[in-house]
Order: sequence, then structure tokens, then C-alpha cells
Amino acid sequence: MAQRTHLGDADCSIAQALDVVGDWWTLLIVRDTARGLHRFDELQRELGMSRKVLTERLKMLVEAGVLTREPYQERPVRHEYRLTPRGRGLLPVLVALQDWGDTWVLGEGEMTATAGEFSKEAVRVHALRGTRLPELLLPDRFGELRDPVADTPFTVLYCFPGAYARSESYPPDWAGIPGARGCTLESCTFRDQLAEFTAAGATVHGVSTQRPDEQREFAEQERLRFPLLSDAGLDLVTALRLPTFRAAGVTRIKRLTLLVDRDRTVREVFYPVRDIEASVAAALAAARGAA
Repeated sequence: MAQRTHLGDADCSIAQALDVVGDWWTLLIVRDTARGLHRFDELQRELGMSRKVLTERLKMLVEAGVLTREPYQERPVRHEYRLTPRGRGLLPVLVALQDWGDTWVLGEGEMTATAGEFSKEAVRVHALRGTRLPELLLPDRFGELRDPVADTPFTVLYCFPGAYARSESYPPDWAGIPGARGCTLESCTFRDQLAEFTAAGATVHGVSTQRPDEQREFAEQERLRFPLLSDAGLDLVTALRLPTFRAAGVTRIKRLTLLVDRDRTVREVFYPVRDIEASVAAALAAARGAA
């Protein structure tokens, strides 16, 4: 692979990384592979690039160890492209770029855990209706890997910025971040209405980017009877391009709720969430109406 950095950049990690992923198309290929697009024709259709350019970029990413090339058909031989552990290490980079774009390009340059109802960010999230969640596994609060989509008619995935058992665990000035407050109320409201969701054929999963041990401590304190899943690796965030913000050096999901059917298709989206109790009621109504 040709090196584009200068000799003086030999010890600069930024420059060396850009030799691998410093191309417009390259990071978009990584983005779409993380979203579950693994075949050449799928990637070309999504990206709208020429076959020649896509072939070159895929070859480069395989040689760099970012993607692996795996056969899925023998006659004729066809391959899928999947992220390696080195490639998955780029997910935080993609999320950071998205967060920067949402904040400084599409937004007002202020840290917020929500968005305007008619903002471009909200439009992107609502466009998830009808899309399919790719196969992935997230650790629950005990560290066991789980599919975020349950084997029930519907799954309610409520994503929240962070909830802690101890008040001193919250980041400084947490209450001053628009949209950050209310995670305990949201989880407890789902807890109190869990029987109604179950009767509607819906499993409830909470998702945040917290560590499993933090989620376990919170769940035990609040006596939650449904799984909390950790997306600390940003797999779900990247797969669906969920909106994020950073607080205390941690990428956090903005508050939103998805109704997903058994076939992994997003049926309904609730974002932004301004009234938590009303949002839980709306998710329940959507589950009942979709049954």
C-alpha cells in the first residue's frame, strides 16, 4: 500500500492512521459495513461509487487488516467483506465524526442530549423506520452476550444517556445538559408498565453505553426486571447511526426509543423524547397497535 505521509510523520499516529483511512470513500465503506452491508453490490448501490473505485478501496482495506474477505458462494465465487477487530476499532472514530457533524455542521455547536423536533438529526433518526437491524450481540449487565432483538413479536429498545445507582457517579453538570436528566424515571416507568408491554407481545430492553457493572448496580437498586444492554463498543450506535453526545469523556446515546419487530425491522421511532412518561405510553400504544 502506498504511503502518503512525509518522513517526519513516521512516528505520528494520526498521520499513519490517515494513510489507511484518510480517504472519503474508505470511511464510508467502514460505516456501511458496520451497518450490515457486506456484499460488493450492496456497498456499490448504497455508496453510488464506480466498481473500479470500490474494488480498489476494498482491496486496500483488506490488505490493511480493516476488512476480511470471506466467501459466501462457490459458483461463481463471491465474497463478503466484514470488519476485523482492527476495523471495529474504527467505530469510535465514526461516531466521533458523526457527533462532531451533528453538533458543529448540522447543529448549533452546543452539547445536548436531545435535538429539535424538525432538525436534520431528527430526520435521520426517523428515517430508521423500515430499516433492518443487522445481527449483533451486546453484553447485558452480567456480561452475557444478548441479541438486542428478542424472540417475541416486538422489542422496545429504549436508549438512554446514563443512569447510576449513586448520585456522585454522574458526570459534572449532568443536570445542565439538555435532555440528559430523566434516565431513572424512564427506566422505572418501563419497569412499572412491564406487564402491559408483555401482554402486548413486546420485550423491553434498555441500552446505554455504560459499562455492564454500572448498569448492574443501577438495575439492582431500582429492581429492574428486564435486561439493560451495554453498547460501550458502539456496535448498535454505528449500525443504526444513532445520535450521540460526549460527557465526561464518554460517548453517550441521546434518549430515543425504537419499536423493532421479530424480523429485526424498525417499526416505530420516538425521537426526540421530551416527555418521558408520554413517550413510554406512546411506545406501549405502538406495540399494541402493531400486534
